[in-house]
Amino acid sequence: MFNENEQKYSRAILCHLPYPTDDSRLMIKTALSGLDQIYRKGPAYAKASILLMDLCDREQLTPDLFEPTQLLSTDRLMVTLDEINGRWGRGTIRPGRLQRQFSGDMQRNHLSPAYTTKLSELFTVKAR
Repeated sequence: MFNENEQKYSRAILCHLPYPTDDSRLMIKTALSGLDQIYRKGPAYAKASILLMDLCDREQLTPDLFEPTQLLSTDRLMVTLDEINGRWGRGTIRPGRLQRQFSGDMQRNHLSPAYTTKLSELFTVKAR
């Protein structure tokens, strides 16, 4: 996995969000800002990770009167995105920075037979 002859590099950073949020756009922006601070050109990277700390349910959060909070429009947007992904499947709507896994070809290993609708796929039995 690691080449003994290559330069070793390891670095971590703790990124703080400006307020408690479920806004994936803000989380991605903050994570990319942290990555910009610790990235170094040159060494090959074997792995990277982002840790989300101090997670809690919205109902468990006690808001601070003097701290900034998430906008109501952001709340509505995140609820809408969750509803769409819940109805149509995970990843239906996702941030544009995340690339979709695409092999280029349709997966045909679960393709249903069409012998009930196509004569060309009808089974042929020959008698001896």
